[in-house]
Amino acid sequence: MEDIFTGSWSKGIKALAHIPLENRPAFKMAIHQHNEQWYLYCAHFWHSGLSIVNITNPEVPRFIRFIPGPPNTWTLQIQIADGLMITSMEKIPPGWGGDPKGPYGEGFDVWNLIDPENPQKLGTYNTGGHGTHRNYYDGGRYVHATSWPEGFDGHIYDIVDILDPSEPQRIARWWRPGQWLAGGEAGVPFGTLLHGGAYIKGNRAYLPYSAGGFVVLDISDIHQPQFISDLPFSPPFQAFIAVHSAVPLTKKPLVIVNSEAIAERGEEPLGYAGIVDISDEKKPRLISIFPQPEPHPDMQVGNFFDLPGRFGPHNQHQPQFQKVLYQNEDLVFLTYFNAGLRVYNIADPRSPKEIAYFIPPNPSTRLGPLPKTGLVTQTEDVLVDARENIFISDKNRGICVLRLE
Repeated sequence: MEDIFTGSWSKGIKALAHIPLENRPAFKMAIHQHNEQWYLYCAHFWHSGLSIVNITNPEVPRFIRFIPGPPNTWTLQIQIADGLMITSMEKIPPGWGGDPKGPYGEGFDVWNLIDPENPQKLGTYNTGGHGTHRNYYDGGRYVHATSWPEGFDGHIYDIVDILDPSEPQRIARWWRPGQWLAGGEAGVPFGTLLHGGAYIKGNRAYLPYSAGGFVVLDISDIHQPQFISDLPFSPPFQAFIAVHSAVPLTKKPLVIVNSEAIAERGEEPLGYAGIVDISDEKKPRLISIFPQPEPHPDMQVGNFFDLPGRFGPHNQHQPQFQKVLYQNEDLVFLTYFNAGLRVYNIADPRSPKEIAYFIPPNPSTRLGPLPKTGLVTQTEDVLVDARENIFISDKNRGICVLRLE
């Protein structure tokens, strides 16, 4: 095994490979299959643009190229379906690098992957304002965008038609009352914004609305989303970002929800991951909480809050109905920053159980300004392909390729 994995901690997971990405740390990831070839597309943390890696042999991944994005722009998010790629653009927030007064790209780009190693840009959707964060695209003509347009307080939900990808058109918009400041609305409590993005199942949109709670919308009329219900999570949990992800199961009326740890060393209210029952979608209810990860005794630390950096949940593996992605509704793959990747069995949704984990060794070289309290692993995103290969990203290193044993 490569030296990069010396000092890792694991249970039930083995390391296959490391993808350095030319020292450009990855954030969100997407997978595309073209004929017999498999490709991983990586958005980046500290660099505007994306990288392409051939992962046909996951134990010997082959870096192909880096495609620069617009300068002074966060291009963190990426989605792939139906041979199209959606890449986000947004203003870099304070403390994350960039020039707060300089120009930046905003919205999202649409690309085709006819030549998977040389994507062709087809068009751009501009929000005006700050741009888009995590968008959702599972194929077809609609992108469900997490947008921050001019005049709004925080991100909201936009539905964008890309039937003509050269001229994307917004066809619907939904937000929490109070967000539209330019329209005379009075404002919202701190942290009320769509972080998401939305997750679409049939004619329902499930929105992780941070301090605005878990929200269910009826999108039977795609042009006029209608509110069905919500479930608040803050208080008692942290306000920013109180609901980060909301991933519905396909065969059960359940949604896996989680917050995102923000403050380093736990200097904020507690985060969580849990399961919401939507059997009665007008009255969603929390039915269980995932057990908190615990350090291995040999790590000689009482809990992960004692370590530098963030500790708490962040990103789930999201299958999004894609054949190239792993589909197993008894397992949840969830990143926990300095606690690495955790895998939970939820076959009994009332009693989630941790069955495996992998904590990469701490990075040896700082590649970005965070974390501030010490250079430790900060596992960010997780994606599992249909061949059961696991890919995790980190703030200060390339991608680890893993597999459940």
